Amino acid sequence: MNPLTPEEERVIVHKGTEAPFTGEYTDQFVPGMYVCRRCNNPLFSSETKFHSGCGWPSFDDHIPGSVRRVPDADGLRTEIVCANCDGHLGHVFVGEQMTKKDTRHCVNSLSVKFVPEAEVS
Repeated sequence: MNPLTPEEERVIVHKGTEAPFTGEYTDQFVPGMYVCRRCNNPLFSSETKFHSGCGWPSFDDHIPGSVRRVPDADGLRTEIVCANCDGHLGHVFVGEQMTKKDTRHCVNSLSVKFVPEAEVS
């Protein structure tokens, strides 16, 4: 496991949320891979990233087997966590009709790290 800053721990371990429109990856559209900040598990390809206008990075798909869905305690939303380390990533929404896949993985920038395409092995 990678060491986390107090703010990363608040989001990843304690299921917090960063403020909208503040994350470093919200408006980034560069070829590469987004991996779990805690364990480096590959999660999302930049090819699945889209601009949703919600204030957080949005992806309409994840790397197969990399993300697990967990019902929120409030019963209203579905949390997404890293399938490898259970780190909190954000939430998933279905039925918004924003993409052909009709899915939006709404992810905290603090939960992921970006790996440029040239460094993806």
